[in-house]
Parts: sequence; structure tokens; C-alpha cells
Amino acid sequence: MARTAAVPAAPSAPAEAATAQVRRVLVDEGSEGQRLDNFLLRELKGVPKTHVYRVIRAGEVRVNKGRAQADTRLELGDEVRIPPVRLPERAQSSSEFVPAREFPVVYEDDHLLAINKPAGVAVHGGSGVSFGVIEQLRQARPQAKFLELVHRLDRETSGLLLIAKKRSALVALQDQFRERETGKTYAALVAGVWPANLKVIDVPLLKFVGSDGERWVRAVTNSHDPQAEQAKRSISLVKVAQALNGYSLLDVTIKTGRTHQIRVHLAHGGHAIVGDPKYGDFEANRALARGEHRFERMFLHAQRLRFVHPAREGEEIELLAPLPEECQRLVAALQPSKGTK
Repeated sequence: MARTAAVPAAPSAPAEAATAQVRRVLVDEGSEGQRLDNFLLRELKGVPKTHVYRVIRAGEVRVNKGRAQADTRLELGDEVRIPPVRLPERAQSSSEFVPAREFPVVYEDDHLLAINKPAGVAVHGGSGVSFGVIEQLRQARPQAKFLELVHRLDRETSGLLLIAKKRSALVALQDQFRERETGKTYAALVAGVWPANLKVIDVPLLKFVGSDGERWVRAVTNSHDPQAEQAKRSISLVKVAQALNGYSLLDVTIKTGRTHQIRVHLAHGGHAIVGDPKYGDFEANRALARGEHRFERMFLHAQRLRFVHPAREGEEIELLAPLPEECQRLVAALQPSKGTK
């Protein structure tokens, strides 16, 4: 029998402790169709990816008593042998720093969960953020066998966020998003008067890393741009929902789901989103935050989401999330005076 693939720590490394003995886990419908490596990363929370792949390559992980590859797709009823691994104590204790948190529920059944995410909360850990919505939900719902993000929202964006409670729901919903078969509409407040005739923005977008190490996105409008071929076609439909004093409240429906798409498209149209810390008018944002309205967030809210239920063929679901109170207060304060056209 092969020995565990754990590598003893160097003398200077933090103390390590072994996990429990060998575990044999039966694959349920929540994990059916999942890759073996992703299944193990979920089962061995806190274990570095390099360790997980090492034990797979060493043959310590078995599926139905046979060796398996990282990309092996698990089937319902499969038995997965999970060997003991060595985990740094600091990694074991890291989960203690993820506070359990529930979020406002807009819709929930046995297959999916839709929440109204607050602004300022990341959807997942990474990029300097220790944890996000999904980690906090898992802490709050330890009995849940499966919780995965169907899509993402920027940290600064509030609104509807879908979480799958079964792998089959995850795959079905992500297929709909990929094939653009979902309807996603956002509320965005921009400074100035949005041109009534600018209803479609069909401008390719390119992701890049700036000199500051941050991820940025820019519009590519010239075919002679040296990076034009790397840019991806991006389409946003814009409708003026309400004309306000010095501002326009927009309904933006996206036909593609590119990173920062709405933020860059609206800024490219000459009217950046109010409060946008990356592509917005920084002086105007500061003035609004310090002025009488005290508005200190980005005004972008995922307010409407339409999709076909992943387990009920043909049943269309349409979810609505009202504007957060701080956004409603700002809109009310910017209402035109009576008699003003």
C-alpha cells in the first residue's frame, strides 16, 4: 500500500496536525458530475491545492477502489477514498475567522437560493479579501451539502445573486448564463442627461492589469488597436428610467456578462456611474459623499433577473430586488420639482 503523500514540514514551518483517518465518502446528487479535484478541495477545506493534486497523483485518492485522475467526473453513488493529509494549524484555524452570515433571501427552494447582496461585500474570498458571501453562507448553513455561486457581482454592486444548492442546478443555470438565455437588468445612476437615442452600446471590452497591479477593463473602439483581437464583444441595452435634477436613473440590460461591463460602457458613453471608485468622476464622488446627501457607495444594483428554473422544465422565474434604502433616498432627493419638465 502506498504511503500518504504528505511531505513533512521543514523545522522552521509552523506545527502541523493530521486530519482524521481515511474517509470514504459516497457521492450524492449534490456532487454528481463534479470533477474529483474540485470535490476534494471542498472536502478538504483549507488544504493547499498543491497538496490535493499531490495526493491524487500519488494514487492515495481512490474512486470505487481504483486510481483516478484530477479531471475524473464523479457519478452518483461513487465511493471516494480520501486519505489523511497534513494541514498547517494556521490553515486549520483560518475558517474560524469567517463569520457566519445570512443575507436577505429573495427566493429559495431545494435547488437554488437567490439573495439580495449588499454593496461592499465580495461574493467570494480572494484578491486581498479573506472571505465573501459564499464562505459566510457555508458557515451559516453547515448542514448544506452544496452551495456554489452561479454567477458573480462586483464587490461594490448590490442586488440579486444566485447560489446553486445542487450541482445539477449549477450546471443548468450556468449554461443559461453562458448561452445568454437569462435576463439581467441593473439600475444605474449617472451624472448628467443620458442621450435618449443612445439605447444600445455594442463596444468590445478588454481586460488588463494596470501598473498599480489592479485589474482594469477598457473599451476598444478602433480596429487598429494593437489589442483589438483580444477584446470581447460586449452589448448593453440602456433605457432612461427617470430623469432627475442633474442625473439620470437608467435601466441597463446586459446581453453579455463581461467584467465591469456596465461600468465601462456607461463611462464610455460619457456618463460614469455615480460613486464608481474605478471608472467614475472621483471629485464628484467625493463631493456627493461629503455633501448633504452623504451617498458613499457605487449606484449600481442588480434589480431584475429572469431565468428558467433548472429543475422545472419551461417554468420561467423572474426575481426583483428593490433599490436599497440609501439609493431610494438619493433618488427621492434628486426628484425634479413639481412643474419641472
